[in-house]
Amino acid sequence: MGSRVFPRSLALVVALAVCATIAVVLVLGTVDPWTPKIGLFAGGADLHVYRDGGWRVLHGLPLYSGPVALGLLYTYTPFSAIAFVPLERIPGAYVDNLWMVVNLGVLAGCILLCWRILGYRLTPYLLVVTALTTVTCTFVEPVRTTLFYGQINLVLMLWVLWDFSRPERSLLRGVGIGLGAAIKLTPAFFVVLLLALRQWRAAAVATSVFAGTVALAWVVVPRDSRRYWTSTFFDSTRIADDAHPSNQSLRGTLTRLTDGQAPPWVWLILAGAVAVAALVVSVRLYERGERLLSVVLGGLTAAVVSPYSWSHHWVWLVPLLVYVMHRAVSGSGRWWFACAALFAATAAWPYWWSPNVIVVGLFLYPPSWPVAFLLQNVYVLVYVPVLASAIRMVTRPAQSRPTLTSVVTDPPAPEPSEVPLRSA
Repeated sequence: MGSRVFPRSLALVVALAVCATIAVVLVLGTVDPWTPKIGLFAGGADLHVYRDGGWRVLHGLPLYSGPVALGLLYTYTPFSAIAFVPLERIPGAYVDNLWMVVNLGVLAGCILLCWRILGYRLTPYLLVVTALTTVTCTFVEPVRTTLFYGQINLVLMLWVLWDFSRPERSLLRGVGIGLGAAIKLTPAFFVVLLLALRQWRAAAVATSVFAGTVALAWVVVPRDSRRYWTSTFFDSTRIADDAHPSNQSLRGTLTRLTDGQAPPWVWLILAGAVAVAALVVSVRLYERGERLLSVVLGGLTAAVVSPYSWSHHWVWLVPLLVYVMHRAVSGSGRWWFACAALFAATAAWPYWWSPNVIVVGLFLYPPSWPVAFLLQNVYVLVYVPVLASAIRMVTRPAQSRPTLTSVVTDPPAPEPSEVPLRSA
């Protein structure tokens, strides 16, 4: 349980209420929510791909031999299709709205878990702050896009945060990471983080859960499992062109920077160096008590080093916003400027290419603009100062800052003295 109370401030509640109101106006007003192909309530493409995966499992049809729902390719693991069977049982007339409500609840749950990792006690005031922050974050582009497509990224992030909010001695620590990796491989990066933190039992639990789901899928859908792990898993072209602006990863940035001429080994070296550096920094942050920032850096790094990262993979920007808010209310007010800058850079700003074509996200703005390269790589560029700031935090001498550090999740030992292009 948390050991301290979130600082109460009427000004903060009023400011968050204003931000939440503005976010709702922007979400529903900048693009008509019923606009075909882009309106918030006119999406659900990925959700229906999930449901089709579950339907194919129930009817013994192949997952990876060709397009599934809406002409898209199924790119998730065979186990994910088994996990999506319950979604297939929900009537199509209700599933879109129901899943959006679930995602909003999951978003609130993620923010609450962030407060827990930071060591705050759950109070009615903190619930109000959480609710207002949740509404405000709906205009963060990865969240808006996750809601629009009916994506599962928020659920996966919730599972990871749940693991890291549990005591290190908990037998269940690692279950969420294992399940997340079993559905969408990216959360497997946190297994590496657990190993770097020398949390052997949690890493073993996560690995065992993942292995168990792979084994289950081999029993239930053996042909799909064989095809996925021997062929589909290695075929990145099933997702999209690496150079597409929607690929907000280091590989996408490198491809755009070199016009596709950079050999694969260049990306592998750069991605490996970034991953190692981020892991070292994450461990140091964790040891210094900055537990949430350590986990957030892991989530952002997984998106950066992944071969292909859709913008909605960057939902880890939400815990980053929460962490910046924590620093703002606990220390210098200058952190509010960082919070505003982060929100402005990652919000779901729309652009009208024509009266009938609208896109959402700065990375999809016209390539003819002088600042196009900055916009097309906006999330990678956001990651750079985050990593740099984290490195600065762990390299400067440790200071006693009890109001700024996270509370450990284990009790201390007693001391002697005491869109355009889409693929699901």
